[in-house]
Amino acid sequence: MGQALPFSAPNDDRQHFVVRHLGMVTYEKTWRAMRQFTLHRHQHTVDELWLLQHPQTYTLGRSGVRRHILNVGDIPLVHSDRGGQITYHGPGQLVVYLLMNLRRQGVDIRRLIFATEEVIIRMLSDYGISARRKKGAPGVYVGAEKIAALGYRISRGYSYHGSCINIDMDLAPYAGINPCGHAHLPITSIAALKDAAPSIADVGGKVITYTRHCFGYKMWQQEQGLPKIQ
Repeated sequence: MGQALPFSAPNDDRQHFVVRHLGMVTYEKTWRAMRQFTLHRHQHTVDELWLLQHPQTYTLGRSGVRRHILNVGDIPLVHSDRGGQITYHGPGQLVVYLLMNLRRQGVDIRRLIFATEEVIIRMLSDYGISARRKKGAPGVYVGAEKIAALGYRISRGYSYHGSCINIDMDLAPYAGINPCGHAHLPITSIAALKDAAPSIADVGGKVITYTRHCFGYKMWQQEQGLPKIQ
């Protein structure tokens, strides 16, 4: 459980990452900040992990098809530049954005997705939940039910966007879409599977630990607020 996946990351003093606990932030504001960070970063910029929640928002990825939008009602719909189809964000869901220099970490997109899923699978195991991957459908599943979705954007060898994990949230808005482009895909959460759901902070702490293990980082440091772009 504590072993790093074999990604052959360079052994130098840049192999650490910054963690930002951002609280509740709108999707658009966070998206703009990720794009600016990625646009201005360079080969020595330290990778970052952003942990946050979004107000109620549907997001449609670059390959999203409008037929998967059924009835979104008054919830805002954002056309995003991430990969994937349509998904839902709301309070009680932990959103994890990983801004990584893929070349420096020795990670390609396939390994990025695999390791992101591994982080979530290991975290859920700590709560007694046995989760799995599903071939051809990125994300993390408990039985037939999806508990975490993935969607990245890669620009100039840098990743942004990431994953979202359902902890203790209202799942009803998923009925307004075909989640991730799959009709009738059942969606679950930690709260729906366990008698008591952990806090966002507790889940976030485990995500930090397993991100370090699975991507081969040595250490992490915490910063406040969104990054200031020079």
